[in-house]
Amino acid sequence: MTAISPAADEAEPGSFRDDVKVISLIGVAHFFSHFYILVLPPLFPILKDAFGVSYVELGLFVMAFSAATGVSQIVCGYLVDRIGAKGILIAGLALEGLAFLLIGLTGSYWAVLGLMVVAGIANGVYHPADYAILSASVSEKRMGRAFSLHTFTGFFGGAVVPPTIIALAALFGWETGVAICGAAGILAAAGLLVFGRSLKHAPGADKRRKPGAKADAGPTPTSVLLSPPILMCLVFFTLLALSQGGINQFLIATLNALYDTPVAEATAALTSYLFGTAGGILIGGQIADRTRHHNRVAATCFLFTAAAVLVIGLVALPLWLLIGLMVAQGIAQGIIMPSRDMLVRSVTPPGAMGKVFGFVSTGFSIGGIVSPLLFGFLLDQGRPAVVFYVVAAFMVVSLVTVFTAVGKRREADATA
Repeated sequence: MTAISPAADEAEPGSFRDDVKVISLIGVAHFFSHFYILVLPPLFPILKDAFGVSYVELGLFVMAFSAATGVSQIVCGYLVDRIGAKGILIAGLALEGLAFLLIGLTGSYWAVLGLMVVAGIANGVYHPADYAILSASVSEKRMGRAFSLHTFTGFFGGAVVPPTIIALAALFGWETGVAICGAAGILAAAGLLVFGRSLKHAPGADKRRKPGAKADAGPTPTSVLLSPPILMCLVFFTLLALSQGGINQFLIATLNALYDTPVAEATAALTSYLFGTAGGILIGGQIADRTRHHNRVAATCFLFTAAAVLVIGLVALPLWLLIGLMVAQGIAQGIIMPSRDMLVRSVTPPGAMGKVFGFVSTGFSIGGIVSPLLFGFLLDQGRPAVVFYVVAAFMVVSLVTVFTAVGKRREADATA
């Protein structure tokens, strides 16, 4: 990465030091957001036997979580723009940690399902609050890298989940392992409460608003969310979540069913992909700050990832080659993320970051609702290879949406 010298900006608002504080604190919260999303899926083979249920029934955990997040994100987006982001962010992290602590303490199917709804509601705070704080606080020249580091911390949180929860389950049992993960989130929320003075986001704050402009200037909230560029970003997020869900949630089970890959080796492949994604995000942040053609970056990476997924679904690869391909695919997937966020920011009016990111992020929830049912059904029907084909198809369609979103934005600008 290109070094950023703190000397030139040390004293001014949005200085290197201030930016580092904000990005680091937001990164801690986003780490736990993605960490909690993936705590239960690596345990699915264990939970299937423990609860005596099917993969579709286990997929209901993810579905309930995603549905609750989808509703919560929209509400939180409006609250962030109205009352500010800091308190909402800390409260959400604490509540989600508490939900997973209780999941470990209860340990029954229906209790877990209900608590996943609570965790999903809490998970809805992160994207509206995080992006609002970053957009209002971080200097423009580092915005692409700020978004990339924010996304990196989230995907890093997801990457450490499989080995962490499997190790905790082996040492203490799955219930205690999940409870430990929940307690860690509560401690992190306490840390943000103590050290979070740098998290300053006033209602409606946005550095891009022209001096003297009123906070309520611009389109009404409904017209913003229903504008063609924002709706296309929602579709983009949904397709991205569908393709990621097939890999993140079901790669281990799919490789095991298709090629009889041992769980340990399939877990290594998934972990390699997730760490590759985290690394790719850092590369993508550098690219995002150096180009305006974010759609071209995303499209190129989508083509590569679709091809890689098809290869894995068609050919039984040796472990070293499987891991290498998953790492490369993860890097390409990671490069997409900062360009994705910059694309959304480019079509968002000043003062609407919370509601827009809350709205388009419901695409993740829609994908999270559909993907466990779709891919769980394919596995229960004995069609593991089709999982890879469907994931590749979602990636190809995603390629189309990134160009359409930019086209809709230009149309809107031309008629403004």
